[in-house]
Amino acid sequence: MDQKELLKKMIEFNKTSFDNSFSAMVMIQNQTEQMVNTLLEQATWIPAEGKKAISEWVDSYKNGRETFKKAVDDSFKKVEDSFGGAAKAKGK
Repeated sequence: MDQKELLKKMIEFNKTSFDNSFSAMVMIQNQTEQMVNTLLEQATWIPAEGKKAISEWVDSYKNGRETFKKAVDDSFKKVEDSFGGAAKAKGK
């Protein structure tokens, strides 16, 4: 097997592993968010300002998570493009 092909397979494996792990993390975070929302609905002792702060924190966390995912996807795309370009140049 060619060294570039081997590296390409390793990158694909790492991307797949990351995507699967990230999806599992998102699922757990969504379930936790649902539990927190249920708690906030039932907890009359928490003031409205506290509920708003928790809601903003959850939204901020989601935005950060999506920004991180986009950055990782962009990085994988750049690496894949660099290996794809090298393979095309070799074929010429």
